[in-house]
Amino acid sequence: MNGLVIILLAALVLIGGYVFYGRFLAKKWGIDPNAKTPAYTEADGVDYVPADTNVVFGHQFASIAGAGPINGPIQAAIFGWVPVLLWILIGGVFFGAVQDFSAMYASVRNKGKSIGVIIEKYIGKLGKRLFLLFTWLFSILVVAAFADVVATTFNGFDANGAKVAADGAVATTSILFILFAVALGMFLKFTRFPAWANTIVAIALLVGSIAIGVNAPIYFSRQFWLIFVFIYIMIACVTPVWALLQPRDYLNSYLLIAMMAMAFIGIIIYNPAMNLPAFTGFKIVSASTGSVSYLFPTLFVTIACGAVSGFHSLVSSGTASKQIKNEKAMLPVSFGAMLLESFLAVIALVCVGFAATSTGLPEGTPAQVFASSIATFLTKIGLPESISYTLITLAVSAFALTSLDSVARVGRLSFQELFIDADTDTKNLSPVVKVLSNTWFATLLTLVLAFLLAKVGYLSIWPLFGSANQMLSALALLACAVFFKKTKRQGGYLWIPMFIMLGVTFTAIVLKIRDLVISLQAQFVSGNVIQLIFAILLLILGIVVAVEGLRTLFSKKKEPANA
Repeated sequence: MNGLVIILLAALVLIGGYVFYGRFLAKKWGIDPNAKTPAYTEADGVDYVPADTNVVFGHQFASIAGAGPINGPIQAAIFGWVPVLLWILIGGVFFGAVQDFSAMYASVRNKGKSIGVIIEKYIGKLGKRLFLLFTWLFSILVVAAFADVVATTFNGFDANGAKVAADGAVATTSILFILFAVALGMFLKFTRFPAWANTIVAIALLVGSIAIGVNAPIYFSRQFWLIFVFIYIMIACVTPVWALLQPRDYLNSYLLIAMMAMAFIGIIIYNPAMNLPAFTGFKIVSASTGSVSYLFPTLFVTIACGAVSGFHSLVSSGTASKQIKNEKAMLPVSFGAMLLESFLAVIALVCVGFAATSTGLPEGTPAQVFASSIATFLTKIGLPESISYTLITLAVSAFALTSLDSVARVGRLSFQELFIDADTDTKNLSPVVKVLSNTWFATLLTLVLAFLLAKVGYLSIWPLFGSANQMLSALALLACAVFFKKTKRQGGYLWIPMFIMLGVTFTAIVLKIRDLVISLQAQFVSGNVIQLIFAILLLILGIVVAVEGLRTLFSKKKEPANA
């Protein structure tokens, strides 16, 4: 089978999943287009800000995509393209999209509150605190991994100290993106132009920033960019969403969709062969390190964002739900954005399949494999390979940078919510709780820990991130299943994904702890010590939250009629 057949088959499955299964769930759960959403009822000008569907979709898609749908499938390709493709398509429709939609639905129906607060309401305060602590630790992992990805992409020098023009151009354009996003935020906030006019302005700013970036690259080291990224995240984490988050994601969404369109066109015209074997086995032994990877559970935690990702539930319930203007927008914003991300994961699979050789996977980082393959495809329509490579690399860095400030905001909110319950009198907090729930304190603590962990590098962090991410998806599905039961809705569609992900993730994280212990016995590495501590904490928290949730889910206690 070639890349063209795979991409067309995937498009057909994902479109069918949205039209038939997505709309089926929306009908079963009920959508009220006349209801006042939390963006209006809880409006605060910072987190709760109503936005048009296309703007929220841009935020959701740009935030959830990150580097995951590119890194995951390319790394998991060691098992062959068939199991990767099957998990992306089945997981995307019946696991990931269901989780994202249910998390956003539950949040919108609960004043835009996060999954943690929903757990407090329907499971209990203990479950809520443990889940929020889990989420906070997970957010630190995500920020550390993605910050390293962005800083490495911006690094203007290669291993020999020579300047890399493509990376310098990406850095310039990304900074201009941030500055232009602020200008666009002001434009959208204080003008009342129609949507088509806003789109023209956004595209003009996008094209302008790319043109300037390509012609004026800037060169700094990875270490400089790592510090710069964390300063940016700190500011973005506390800035009102209308001033940076919404317009920046709005700008990025056009870049990301354009990248996917270019990739799709390139695959159709080039019709790349799949040099990757269909299936390589249930057990893979690394020739370089001797490490062993098993299809179960490695495949299902390595491919996270392209199939199902717990991080998505945090965005759906943590930021996007606070911006929904009408309940009708929930299906395209959550279910639709997830399936579009699955399509991106399939594109990444085709790229690594094309770049593979007789000796195995191609050399280079997943981002480099992805960008170089698409750049090769686009030569068929006359685009210079160097220009295409720069644009695709820019889009990949935009994915990661967009996820960074979203997850940092989620981490900050999770830490703050740890100390404030639904019945807490926020006007009479103790001095200690005032400090712990302070926005700046929560932000700084989260980012300082993430910065220390980022020094380890994303390749070391990714396996633990994947395991924690998928455990978070299992817990989010469990929380939503309890919400549906308590509110007399049909939540049975969440049960199979929930139980499968619980089995996958607990197995994966136990194996990760084993590997870290073996590694530390051979050689002491401070980064691995931090990871081991995180892994043990995440395992304990995950078990307790799961037990609390399952106990509530299977409780025989009758609920009041007005639950």
